Amino acid sequence: MFAALISGVGVLIQTYAWSYMKGTKSRFSFHLYLTLFMLAMLGVVLSDNILLLFVFWELTTITSYLLIGFNHENPKSRKNALQSLIVTGSGGLALLAGLIILGHMAQSYELSEIVERASGFQDHSLFMPSLVLILLGAFTKSAQFPFHFWLPNAMAAPTPVSAYLHSATMVKAGIYLLARVSPIYSGTEVWVVTLMLFGGVTALWCALVALKQTDLKLMLAYSTNVALGKLTLLLGVGTELAIAAAMLFIVAHSFYKASLFMVVGNIDKATGTRDIRILGGLKSLLILSLVAAGIAALSKSGVPPMMGFISKEYMYKAGLESGLWIAILLLLVNAIMVALALALVIKPFLQKPAESVVSKPVERDIGLWVPPILLAFASLLLPQYGLNWVNTHLISPSSLAISPATTPELIKLWQGFNLPLLLSVITTVLGIVLYLAMTHSARDLKQSLFQMPIRRLTRCLRACLR
Repeated sequence: MFAALISGVGVLIQTYAWSYMKGTKSRFSFHLYLTLFMLAMLGVVLSDNILLLFVFWELTTITSYLLIGFNHENPKSRKNALQSLIVTGSGGLALLAGLIILGHMAQSYELSEIVERASGFQDHSLFMPSLVLILLGAFTKSAQFPFHFWLPNAMAAPTPVSAYLHSATMVKAGIYLLARVSPIYSGTEVWVVTLMLFGGVTALWCALVALKQTDLKLMLAYSTNVALGKLTLLLGVGTELAIAAAMLFIVAHSFYKASLFMVVGNIDKATGTRDIRILGGLKSLLILSLVAAGIAALSKSGVPPMMGFISKEYMYKAGLESGLWIAILLLLVNAIMVALALALVIKPFLQKPAESVVSKPVERDIGLWVPPILLAFASLLLPQYGLNWVNTHLISPSSLAISPATTPELIKLWQGFNLPLLLSVITTVLGIVLYLAMTHSARDLKQSLFQMPIRRLTRCLRACLR
């Protein structure tokens, strides 16, 4: 599944990048780095030998450093690229130590053999050190709290890098690693509590921080932190439903996040800004980007019949099965994501611009609108016409690899009127209310809630006393 997403989304982003980077010096170097990054990620997910996996793991760190710092004339790009290198590189050293210990315990460095021999590991004196070190490697790569800060700062990279980094590649490497070693560690209390705690904190904290952002790329970046937190939480829960929900969400997130990033790139290229306080009125200039953004935002919001809707339903089912607090946490976080999705579409395209923004047409270049459109429509059409294929070739094999002893959940688009559907409706309503609250300034809210009623009451009293 991961290899299919890396390759499929990667080809579309390479196509987009060819048009986006047109006229940029070192354009061919950029595509070389991006291709090496893709190959390194494929190496991570296709390696059975854990030492070879680590080599490719570090190659993703090096190539991402080159991509994030591609605009090396900019001091901010150099600083943020170095930050990502230090954080993920340090985590890589911890991971190497953990993998060596794991190989020593199993007397093998083939992951498939390690999983087969994992039954007696929990009594080994090195079991806990290997768990902690591997978690450090995974958490730094997948930007879990308190290592979450490097991912939004990586937005200094060109937009095609952000689209690929956040949708199908590097940040998902940590999730992939957690999924692969889950059969080894999932039965322990430390594993479950740690993943649920750090995943939940990452999702909630970054969702709240995302509300404060005015840069479109930063809004998407923090929402990626949220997605990674939810995935970590679900892997910590570890039930059949939770694993199926996590795999579904990985597919849905890859489609809509890559599409939204490319749309933001088009907005930036057309106007020279990503500030939602300034942008507006772009619906006629970027009509195809609006279509892609609208469909992708619906999937991000979990509206039927989008792929995001199915993954959200299974998240709620897994949460309700494992603990009410998990379902409540997911509801709050998902409601914030609905508000962000509305802001991503309405503010740049449909609202009136706050300032006069000089814009230029960019959709004459087919490479700038076909990739986001294709990914957006994949989110719409796959649940209706390709869900059996997705279930058979992506979700079920992935679920079995994570939990071999379980029966993979049969994925369905419609599961009837039930509690998860009610939670989905509540999520959407809360998200809309939150967005409406976001669109009013504190002064406007204070006036509408307090000052206006007091003024009307004062006028009424004066009229009665006359």
